[in-house]
Amino acid sequence: MGKNKLSKFADLATYEHVVQITYKELQSEEFKYKGKWSEAFFGNSNPVILELGCGKGEYTVKLANYFPEFNFIGIDIKGSRMWKGATQAKDLGLKNVGFLRTNIENIQMFFAEGEVAEIWLTFPDPQMKKARKRLTATNFIENYRLIMAPNGIIHLKSDSGFMYQYTEAMVAENHFEVLRKTDDLYHSEILDEVLSIQTFYEKQWLDRGLSIKYLSFKLNHQEPLREPDIEIEKDPYRSFGRSAKE
Repeated sequence: MGKNKLSKFADLATYEHVVQITYKELQSEEFKYKGKWSEAFFGNSNPVILELGCGKGEYTVKLANYFPEFNFIGIDIKGSRMWKGATQAKDLGLKNVGFLRTNIENIQMFFAEGEVAEIWLTFPDPQMKKARKRLTATNFIENYRLIMAPNGIIHLKSDSGFMYQYTEAMVAENHFEVLRKTDDLYHSEILDEVLSIQTFYEKQWLDRGLSIKYLSFKLNHQEPLREPDIEIEKDPYRSFGRSAKE
């Protein structure tokens, strides 16, 4: 581990708005903010919005800056990436943004039923070979339903045609209400200030001439989930490459 990473981890350990807890600790006792994020962590009663796989945390920070009436939490397992957004939030003095370092598979251990209003998925790995690892696969959607309020909203922003088409099919199969969608965001009528926020990875894809896709939909909590049975053409390029240097 390089000195730079050690320095970042040391910083994160001092940030009051960054939560780091081991899986062993989670198993031994209930997480102290579960069901209490707004009042106990943020000191207010505002709705909670998550960015899952937040990477460097740019979207989390900018959303929090735009919408002071909501609480935003960026979640990722990579602390060295998260450091950038966490440091920006600290420097900006934002009180409605936090970061949680954990695996996304464990989020139901950190949030109570109905505690989350919206979830953002910004440029997740499409996992073209393994459906159960896709962040919009039905096993993940089931976890989201455990913590989201009724009619909670999921936002997907992606460079991947495969991920976009798979999510469209999953939404249709489960009769979720589509709010907005486009397979070419920057040439669409729905582009606005929020959807114009660009992450480090998004800028990479735009520089490569790729179109950006966006899809938002409402969850329902009543019906059993069904995985779509559909053949989708795989992306003709490597969509992840998350180790790229700035």
